[in-house]
Amino acid sequence: MTKLITIAALFITSLFFGQGKYEEGMGKAFQLWKDGSNTEASAMFERIASAEKDNWLPNYYVALVNVTTAFTTQDKDKLSALLNKAQDAVDVELAKAPENPELLVVQAMIYTAWIVYDPMANGRKYGSKASEVYEKAIKIAPENPRVVFCKAEFEIGGAKFWGTDIKPMCAEVDRAIGLFATYKNDTKFAPSWGLDRALETQAACKK
Repeated sequence: MTKLITIAALFITSLFFGQGKYEEGMGKAFQLWKDGSNTEASAMFERIASAEKDNWLPNYYVALVNVTTAFTTQDKDKLSALLNKAQDAVDVELAKAPENPELLVVQAMIYTAWIVYDPMANGRKYGSKASEVYEKAIKIAPENPRVVFCKAEFEIGGAKFWGTDIKPMCAEVDRAIGLFATYKNDTKFAPSWGLDRALETQAACKK
């Protein structure tokens, strides 16, 4: 009995130690990202992902760091490297959880980044793919504020390009802002971003 108790205690201690290392690593990665050290943040998230193979969040943030960085560059080689890294990370997690709406949003963002870089060359190729991913995500999680907002933001971009009415999409932005106020996710480090961008888009809709 004493031996069993000792083994159980060691197991529990290792769990807490492992969880502590995970939280410490994630905290460091987020701080690097906040400080603008995106490459280092991505590398830290990658290291955590390699150790936490049953946890989708580290790879999610690998993808999110790289795709958001990709929107800031017009260098084709850099953009390709960033988006390929983001795609690899998303592929790993979508293979395990193909209906995770947060991963689907990032997948659609990857397609959007390709379109923004070169609308004429990539619009036809990636536009329908992004739309399909957002339609899938909204069916799975119609009350997820990031799903609602990012889908509306993407559709606003398309409507402006084609010169069509953006009012229906702006109404969805308003709905997303309401959802941000009530949406709760108790998982530590779960996605919580998007409200600031939604408020900026709402303001632009009113101009």
